[in-house]
Amino acid sequence: MLKLTETTESQESPDDTLTLPFEARQKSRQPAITQGGVQVGVFLPRGQTLKHGAVLTNAQGFKVRVNAAPEALSVVKCADPMLFARACYHLGNRHVALQILPGELRFLTDHVLDQMLVGLGLTVEHQTLPFEPEAGAYHSHGH
Repeated sequence: MLKLTETTESQESPDDTLTLPFEARQKSRQPAITQGGVQVGVFLPRGQTLKHGAVLTNAQGFKVRVNAAPEALSVVKCADPMLFARACYHLGNRHVALQILPGELRFLTDHVLDQMLVGLGLTVEHQTLPFEPEAGAYHSHGH
């Protein structure tokens, strides 16, 4: 098993890629298999969430680019700033991992949350997309 122990800012082309859902990108220790079929072990400092495009490496210089896997998401589009803010508030109050884009919210599909937003007057669609939620105001950036 090839150990990947750090992130790098290298602009060199990666040797392989690893596609992971959000839940797995939050784990600092885990086995995985790259797109090229290489068995790797991720051994990173605790508390680090891997973003789409991050590059993992090791002492030998092997580089693996991390891709965010497409996941089942609830997607809400809203042009009304007040309604958008209310939706963000209510989802944040429930500590939901939330991706905030201009006029659009995304979160891992949850029918209870979907119904709450419908009750606020929003329309919820379901799509399969990569998920890159906000890190949070108190998240420390370790790399």
